[in-house]
Amino acid sequence: MAIRIKARGGEGVDQMMRRFKKLCEKEGLTKDIKKREFYEKPSERRRRAARKAAPRRD
Repeated sequence: MAIRIKARGGEGVDQMMRRFKKLCEKEGLTKDIKKREFYEKPSERRRRAARKAAPRRD
């Protein structure tokens, strides 16, 4: 799942970084990194999943 960016003709580093960040967001990497930033106990994970599923059950 490596993301590679090749420089386009006349493209600066800042434009390449902008494209890279957009690709990371599209792949969901930024969300995944933020989610795994801190350890979450399994019981908290189950509780969060249950809260998320509650509106679908009603």
